[in-house]
Amino acid sequence: MVVELVEHAPATSHALPDAVGRTLAANRIVDASTDPYTPGQWLLRANNKVGAVSVDVAGGSEPVTVRITPKVPIARLFFLLGHSRDPRGSWRDGQVDVAEHRDLLPALAHAVERQIDRALRQGLLQGYRSTEETALVVRGRIRETDQIRRHFGATLPVEVTYDEFTTDIAENRLLRAAVEKLLRLPGIPREVRRRLLHQRTRLADVTPLVRGQLLPAWRPSRLNSRYHSALRLARTVLDDASAEHATGGLRIDGFLFDMNRLFEDFVTVALQETLRGTGLIGRLQASHHLDEAAAIRMKPDFVVYGPDGTPVAVADAKYKAEKRDGFPDADLYQMLAYCTALGLLEGHLIYAKGNAPHAAHRVRHAGIVIHQHALDLDQSPNGLLADVEALSRHMRADLSV
Repeated sequence: MVVELVEHAPATSHALPDAVGRTLAANRIVDASTDPYTPGQWLLRANNKVGAVSVDVAGGSEPVTVRITPKVPIARLFFLLGHSRDPRGSWRDGQVDVAEHRDLLPALAHAVERQIDRALRQGLLQGYRSTEETALVVRGRIRETDQIRRHFGATLPVEVTYDEFTTDIAENRLLRAAVEKLLRLPGIPREVRRRLLHQRTRLADVTPLVRGQLLPAWRPSRLNSRYHSALRLARTVLDDASAEHATGGLRIDGFLFDMNRLFEDFVTVALQETLRGTGLIGRLQASHHLDEAAAIRMKPDFVVYGPDGTPVAVADAKYKAEKRDGFPDADLYQMLAYCTALGLLEGHLIYAKGNAPHAAHRVRHAGIVIHQHALDLDQSPNGLLADVEALSRHMRADLSV
């Protein structure tokens, strides 16, 4: 059974097992509630999460797959993702053909497979991996403390540590884990699945990751440069946007993008890029306090600091559609608190869409002006980045930079 939803579209009624409906609601995958007019039906409404999940009831009927289509074009979503992960990197909108896929998950699987294929064309990357083991011969360095603690002075076996030059390194393990994850997700096209199986075969000698363990860390370098794009997409598949767990007799497997987080990441990273060479520093999620006792913490999405470390501008990104009566007033109150605590006379709220590109509100008796900006995500990447640059210039118009 497949349920098709569209991001932020009105709720629709669907016949679902009660266990599935409750699971969707409890995990906040969609807004779900029983239909008061039709027994056995559930009202489902997609919020800010897009992608696909499959809910399997043990011993029940076949799994229920919920697919949520984003309002923005798939290619544009991938541009937002690529720019927020690596604004100056090689992975860009159009480098991976996603236009043929209308759904997010097939497009993601296609993009990951193509990037992994590019990364592995010269063979698997090799590197040194530190290994600790109990051996019958000395190799590398003896771990004296472990030797005494475990073997009480015996000569053999020996606790050793050594560096091994191998393909079983963090980079390859992450690629294999991403492939394994995608192969378990619902709705992967047959041809893409076939190519993913081929990539898994190429990575067969790499140790698979154990579910629930922390992902191995990797650092970008000249040596692994051909892996960078593939690794960033692999981390997207493996990070906390993935839905994969079991509760009771239910199993959830899928992948969801949080559009709130994606928009916030894009806006803040793009703003940070516009400050290069200006002498100003932009920090994401900078921690400050609202009160003098430092008991109430606040974390604006983006704060600009002058050369002396003093805050000079603040912005918050909001992935919300403007309603007939405007954007939510609560956002204005939040920005007013930021400006007051940071000692700023202007604050900037940045929305994903709106009827007008800019509005300004002067707060009575405070002299603080709160700006509301709207970015049109339907335009080309160059146009979108140009709008972010114009917004950045607006934010620092009175800073003499």
